[in-house]
Amino acid sequence: MTTITASPPQQSTRMTSRQVAVLLVLLASQFMMAADFSVLNVALPRVGADLGFTAGNLQWITTVFALCAAGCTLVFGRVGDLLGRRRIFIAGMAVLAVASVLGGIATAPPVLLVARALQGLATAAVTPAALAMLTTAFTEPGLRTRALGLNGVMMSSGFTVGSILGGVLTDAFSWRWAFFINVPVAVAAVVVVPLVVADSRAERRSRLDAPGALLITSGLFTLIHGITRAAESGLDTLACASLIAAAVLLAAFWTVERRTTDALVPVRMLRKPDIAFANAAALLIFGGETALIFFTGLYVQNVLGHSSLVAGLVLLGIGAGQILGGTIGPRILERVSPRTLLGIALIGQGAFMLPGIRMSAASHWLIPLIAAQFVNAVFSMLAMLAFMVLSTSAADSGRQGMATGMATQSQQVGMAIGIPLLSAVFTTSVGDKNSGAGVAGQLSGIHAALAVDSLSLIVGGVLLWLVLRRKERH
Repeated sequence: MTTITASPPQQSTRMTSRQVAVLLVLLASQFMMAADFSVLNVALPRVGADLGFTAGNLQWITTVFALCAAGCTLVFGRVGDLLGRRRIFIAGMAVLAVASVLGGIATAPPVLLVARALQGLATAAVTPAALAMLTTAFTEPGLRTRALGLNGVMMSSGFTVGSILGGVLTDAFSWRWAFFINVPVAVAAVVVVPLVVADSRAERRSRLDAPGALLITSGLFTLIHGITRAAESGLDTLACASLIAAAVLLAAFWTVERRTTDALVPVRMLRKPDIAFANAAALLIFGGETALIFFTGLYVQNVLGHSSLVAGLVLLGIGAGQILGGTIGPRILERVSPRTLLGIALIGQGAFMLPGIRMSAASHWLIPLIAAQFVNAVFSMLAMLAFMVLSTSAADSGRQGMATGMATQSQQVGMAIGIPLLSAVFTTSVGDKNSGAGVAGQLSGIHAALAVDSLSLIVGGVLLWLVLRRKERH
C-alpha cells in the first residue's frame, strides 16, 4: 500500500455541503451504535435487581449483544455490497428502534436478552454499512482520512459516553431510558438517510457465499462463547467443547473460502499484509481499551467505593483523549505512514496503561489515573485511525462492504473477548473467589489484568512495527 501523503494542491481539501450532511448522519449513527455496546455496563447491578437476573447470568446482558454483533458483522457487510448499503443501514436502524422499545419495557430476563440480541444484530448491519458508505462518499485520500478520523472518534467516544450515560440515566431516572433514548435517533436516521446519503453497492453482481457465512458466524459464536465460559467457570467441559468446535468451524471456513469463487472473504485479501495485520491489531486495540474501561469502573466502584455516576465521569479522560487523537490523527498521517503509526500508537497505548498496576486504594490515585488514561486514549485513537486506513484503503470500491465488514468485525470480536480474557487473569490473581469481595483481592486482580493488557499491546506494537516497516521498505 502506498504511504499516505498530503493531498496534491489540485485535489479538493474541503467537503461539499452534501458530504458534510452525509458525515453528520453517518457519524451520529456510529456514535449511537458504539454507545449501545456499553450503555448498560455500569447499570448491570440495577438491571439484575429489577428483573431477577442471578449474579452468574448478569454478564449475558453484555455477552449476548457481543455475540450477535461480532458473529454477524462480516455477513451483513457483504450483504450490503450485494443488495445496497443504504438499504441494509435503514433495515438495521429499524430493527434497533424495535429492539430498544422491547428492552425498555422488558419485565423478565428472556425478554431483555432478546432485545439485546436484536440490538447486536442491528449493530452488525448498521456499522459496516455506514462505514462503507463513508469510504465511498469520500474518495479523495485527505478527506477520507479526515472522515475516518472523525468516525473513529465517534465510535470510541460513543463507547465511553455510553458508560457515562448509563450511569447518569440510571441514577437520575431508570436504566430503561438507556433503551428508550435510542428510539427517536433511530427513527430520525430511517427518515433522513434516504434524503442525504446515496446508495452504493458492488458494481459486479455475485452470489452470497452462504456456506462461508454460516461457518464464520457459527465459528465466531462458539469462539466467543467458549472464551466467555472459560473466564466465568474455567476450562470446564462446555468451555473446551466450544473452543474445539470454534477451531473446527473456523478451519472449515478457511478451506471453503480457498475454493469458492465468490468467497465471503477471498483468501487473497487476507494475504495482503496491510489488511491482515491491521485486523489483527484491531483485536489488541479494541480488546485492550474495552478491558481498561471495564477495570476502571471496577476500581472506582469496588475499590474506592464511589458511585456508578462517578465511575462514568472518571472515563471522561478517555473520551477527551480520543477526541484529541481523532483531531490530530489525520494531520499526523500526512507526515507518517499508517504502518509506522500503527506500531508506535499500540506501544504508546500499552505504555500508558502501566501506571494502573501501581494504583492503591487511596482516592488521590484518581488524578494520575485520569491523566494516564487521557494519554492512553490519544494513542489508542491514533492506532484505531491507522488500522482503519490500512484495512480499507487496500480494497477496491466493490469490496468496501467486505473490507469494512472485516474491520468492524475485528473491532467487535476484540471488544467481545477483551473483557472475558482479562477477567480470567483477574480471577486467577484473586484466587479464592471469597477473597475477591475484599478491596485487597480486587485490587490485586486489577493490577494483574492491566499488566497483561499493557504488555500485550506493547509486544504486539513492537512486532507489528517491525513487520510492517519491513514490508514498507520493500
